[in-house]
Amino acid sequence: MAPFGHLLTAMITPFTHGGEVDYEQTWRLARFLIESGSEGLVVSGTTGESPTLSNDEKVALFRTVVEAVGGKARVVAGTGTYDTAESVELTRRAAEVGCDGVMAVTPYYSRPPQAGLIEHFTAVADASDLPVLLYNIPGRTGRRIEIDTLARLAEHPHIVAVKDAVGELTFTTNTRLAVGEEFAIYSGDDINTLPMMAVGAVGVVSVAAHLAGKQIRTMVEAALKGDLATARDLHLALAPLASALFLEPNPMPVKAALNALWEPVGNPRLPLVPASEETVQRIKESLGAVQHL
Repeated sequence: MAPFGHLLTAMITPFTHGGEVDYEQTWRLARFLIESGSEGLVVSGTTGESPTLSNDEKVALFRTVVEAVGGKARVVAGTGTYDTAESVELTRRAAEVGCDGVMAVTPYYSRPPQAGLIEHFTAVADASDLPVLLYNIPGRTGRRIEIDTLARLAEHPHIVAVKDAVGELTFTTNTRLAVGEEFAIYSGDDINTLPMMAVGAVGVVSVAAHLAGKQIRTMVEAALKGDLATARDLHLALAPLASALFLEPNPMPVKAALNALWEPVGNPRLPLVPASEETVQRIKESLGAVQHL
């Protein structure tokens, strides 16, 4: 029911002062996130700045995180791009270095029709034996994976889940009705995790878990147990943090917060820039309200 666990963190990609990928810090961050409650790590997704990473950098990141977690968490490689052939090749390379699954985002910029999406995702799923997490985020890609398309794709034995960042609870509800119970839905937005779990999501691919992993894990577990009161209290306490992390384009705020509150992870690569001090202050204030929970 939850093929990648219930709490996954969409990892940032640490960079050095010179802008190179910091693989040593990536290793340390992966271990830190597992210790903070993550059951899975998504590497080289939106939060990992995948558009600015070369394919060799992505594969090296996959390998680094696989070695860091040592089987203690599932490693999901972000292999989706706007190019089907490239996505297929990255998926094969992710399998070769030992990843546990792949995440395939809707092809962006070209805005393919639903028939094109079916062929694209099928090609990715056929590229290896790894389970596939679809990533439905129309706000960034310009194209939504429609419910009928999701239902078709869910019939593929390797396509096992979707990260739903559509931001519409009705869409999530209708997705749950359209696909089999064995097909997992993950919230793609921290602020929507509890509402989505109420209609059948199994957990979240989280950004906020970089900073409040234990609290989010507790909320998710309470929701799974049917302890609505505990889950609701944690949801409301975490909501200001979830909002603060998106005051500026992701992952600018979370990287700035980690630089201030954890260890150096570098600045984002251009065209992203460091988040403002005002945003960091908002994150600190909202995080202070949940640290005791």
